[in-house]
Amino acid sequence: MADVASNNQYSIRPNYKHKFKPAIVTRLIHQVLAEKLTGVAYNPESCSQWTREISDEVKARLKGLELSRYKFVVNVVIGEMRGEGVRMGCRCLWDSDTDSMAQDVFMNDSLFCVAVAYGVYYY
Repeated sequence: MADVASNNQYSIRPNYKHKFKPAIVTRLIHQVLAEKLTGVAYNPESCSQWTREISDEVKARLKGLELSRYKFVVNVVIGEMRGEGVRMGCRCLWDSDTDSMAQDVFMNDSLFCVAVAYGVYYY
């Protein structure tokens, strides 16, 4: 009876091995952006398709990390380089012990791309 009771445990926090690690996710995002956007010129008609492809690829690779019970949100913005500044902001309500985010920026002569991935632990 004691063996059965010890197996029925509910974990409310991921162990270190299964935590969202921003450094690893940033490298992952950087790889996807470089693969998809190197040598590409800004085209407003193609931006919606590119953002969808990049976000889907980032989500697929995040799921490959096998971070159980994490939900992922990926936000990708592509804009034309015109020499102007851009400011982006976001507010989130989360548990700072388990939830986190990672981002990367890709720029070339004609476009910029900001990709942000949020990992939220599902209790």
